[in-house]
Formats: sequence, structure tokens, C-alpha cells
Amino acid sequence: MKILIVDDSSVDRHFLQNLLESLGHEVEALDNSSGILDKLSDHEFNIVFLDVVMPEQDGFKCLREIRANPTTKEQYVVLYSSKGTPLEINYGLKRAGANEYLVKPATKDKLEALLETV
Repeated sequence: MKILIVDDSSVDRHFLQNLLESLGHEVEALDNSSGILDKLSDHEFNIVFLDVVMPEQDGFKCLREIRANPTTKEQYVVLYSSKGTPLEINYGLKRAGANEYLVKPATKDKLEALLETV
């Protein structure tokens, strides 16, 4: 699969990228959501892992923009965050429109299970 990671934390970004690459996936990574609509319009990604807490634009707002754009509205998006309360997860899935919500840090087993559903 071709996967895009959007996360401002270099540690979290590299950790997830290494896990996904070890599972045989092609991964690109961005450190913020700037230009993400253009990136998604120009390239096909099977999945986008989107951090929730980012300085310029949070993941919820970014996801709402992805869903509002006719070109990117069907993009499969996983919110990937340290925010893991039921309220935050429910908001991400129901209100922001994520396909899945994965609480940091990911494990190889959790990633494999999630990727099987895509």
C-alpha cells in the first residue's frame, strides 16, 4: 500500500514510518498539513495517518477540509493521536469523519489488524 503520514512530531512520524515500511508498505511523510489537499489530489494514497494535535492546523480541521473537497472526500483517513479518551475518539470518527482512530503509540499488531480492514 501507499501511505501518507502527517505528524508534526518527528519521533512519532519516524516510528510509524519505520513500522509501516517493515510491513512492506511505501510511505511518505509530512510534518504538517500545509498543502495536503494538493498532495492528495496529485498522488493516490491508500491511507493517510493524520495526527490530531498539530500547531498550524489540527487534524480534525484538516480532515473536515479533506471531506469537503470533492477530489479527496473519499480518502481513507486514520486519525493517529495520543488523545485517546472515548469522547475524543468518538468526535474523530463521528464528527470529523475519520475512517479509523488509532491511539499512539501504534504496535505492529494493531497496525496489521487495521491495515487488513482497508
